[in-house]
Amino acid sequence: MRPHLPALALILAATAVQAQRPSTTALTCQQARSVVSRAGAIVLGTGGQTYDRFVRDRSFCEPTEFTRAAFAPTRDDPRCFIGYTCFEPSATDWFGDF
Repeated sequence: MRPHLPALALILAATAVQAQRPSTTALTCQQARSVVSRAGAIVLGTGGQTYDRFVRDRSFCEPTEFTRAAFAPTRDDPRCFIGYTCFEPSATDWFGDF
């Protein structure tokens, strides 16, 4: 029975970390926008088991990445603009299309 204790500890630790992640669905649109703006870059839950990394501006992305407008559900808006996400453009992306 003891060999399973380390695995159980990892599962509990992962659950605790996930439980501490703020969720956009518990915030108003303005609060979610403020959280991203203050943090610069932050991982937020977006409902259920989903989450994403949101950034204030491109300076929080890798040098080869660009930003894309990010919308998330909040307590008062099902499609609130809260900042941006970083993405790596592919060869099929045209400048200005993102």
